[in-house]
Amino acid sequence: MSITYAVEPELMTEQFIDVLRRSTLAARRPVDDTDRIAKMLENADLIVTARNAEGTLVGVSRAITDYSYCTYLSDLAVDQAYQKQGIGRRLIHETHEHAGLATSLILLSAPQAATYYPHIGMEKHDSCWRIVGE
Repeated sequence: MSITYAVEPELMTEQFIDVLRRSTLAARRPVDDTDRIAKMLENADLIVTARNAEGTLVGVSRAITDYSYCTYLSDLAVDQAYQKQGIGRRLIHETHEHAGLATSLILLSAPQAATYYPHIGMEKHDSCWRIVGE
């Protein structure tokens, strides 16, 4: 299966929402609020996509980074029909590479994905704190 990876800063809102829905991430993202999703894309520093041979978006990573010290991988979504093929791992790698390998890559795992990240070499960190938005 041929997958093409690219940095796509102008990713269309509808495509992003569609792949979120085809992954498990839509349950934790405001996919019914198109304006908010559009702002999420507009204000991201780095958007990396995975597309199949037909050009369909099958995976995406959306990150906030200073390109120097840290990269927060806010969204990692892979279409459920394309999971377990290394696409998520490659999206993480491409994101980290474009943000700068000197940065620490940080993400909050969805509950169902918690066992995936150690499998690809990421380390668990127990001191995350947050204030949940409205």
